[in-house]
Amino acid sequence: MAGIPAGKIPAELLGKLLDRLRRSDPSVAVGPHVGEDAAVIDLGDRFLVAKTDPITFATDRIGWYLVHVNANDIACLGATSRWLLVTCLLPDGRTDPASVEALFEDIGAACAQLGITVCGGHTEVTVGLDRPILVGQLLGETAGHYFVDKRTMRPGDLLLLTKGIAIEGTSVIARERGHLLRTGLASDLLERAKRLLTEPGISVVEEAGIALRAGAGRVHGMHDPTEGGLAQALWELAARGAVGMRLEEERIPVLPETAAVCERLGLDPMGLLASGALLIAVDPAGACAVEKALSLAGIRSSRIGEIREAQEGVQRVGPDGVRPLPRFERDELVKVFENKERLPK
Repeated sequence: MAGIPAGKIPAELLGKLLDRLRRSDPSVAVGPHVGEDAAVIDLGDRFLVAKTDPITFATDRIGWYLVHVNANDIACLGATSRWLLVTCLLPDGRTDPASVEALFEDIGAACAQLGITVCGGHTEVTVGLDRPILVGQLLGETAGHYFVDKRTMRPGDLLLLTKGIAIEGTSVIARERGHLLRTGLASDLLERAKRLLTEPGISVVEEAGIALRAGAGRVHGMHDPTEGGLAQALWELAARGAVGMRLEEERIPVLPETAAVCERLGLDPMGLLASGALLIAVDPAGACAVEKALSLAGIRSSRIGEIREAQEGVQRVGPDGVRPLPRFERDELVKVFENKERLPK
């Protein structure tokens, strides 16, 4: 039997496995599903939102990554992040007090920025690792008895995308595999690619809050594109909402640093780790208000498509006409980490 390659478990297999899990507690408003990145638990007067996510590729600023990628998914459900637990597994023979101190400082700084309290966790030096692995468990809560439910998306809703793709993947490559880019890319472009981690940054917490306030109940779904890039995020969003999508290929903003890095390494930016961009499904009546509010905050947004009936599937419109959107259950980033020293021919 062939093994599953590095990356996400195929969505079809994962869906079957999740369907086998019992969901007998009626207080679980959102449980495990393909296309859902956090759980929602009904507490009566408000919802508790629970999220867990690891950091497995990055080593530089890993604590910063951890906090923000977990907080993004809490924000996508309309909740505020409050309490964080962290499991730190650190490589034997490669961990010293200074590196652990830097890690904790990074976690603390990111939490301070978002008003999150670290309330527990576990730290150990582990045999058999070649890099640190961090796993976050983040809890948040809604202000009232409401959360953003992807199942409320409907045909006609517009799809907005903030900033551009793929902020996180580009930064990870520049920081972790920069030696592959030093020949062929200008040094200033490489430095800009590294700074994407914080400029514009991988957080979507601010724009999620802006969209909710400006949309006034018309935001029907939000999703944080991560592993598998924008393409995989769109498939996940469509699956959870039981809807189809039509994307305008030319309207999808690709950051210039991303375009240069992907061209150099032979990667498709649509399938590259994409934290830092936010997908928003919004009723057309609320789209202009959301776009205006984002613009006033200095956050770029683009109308990249619309929600369609489920039977249409997820399609993209480009120079070659209408075609199915490709799936990237295996992130393009994996190619770079598997081929550490060799550029594509």
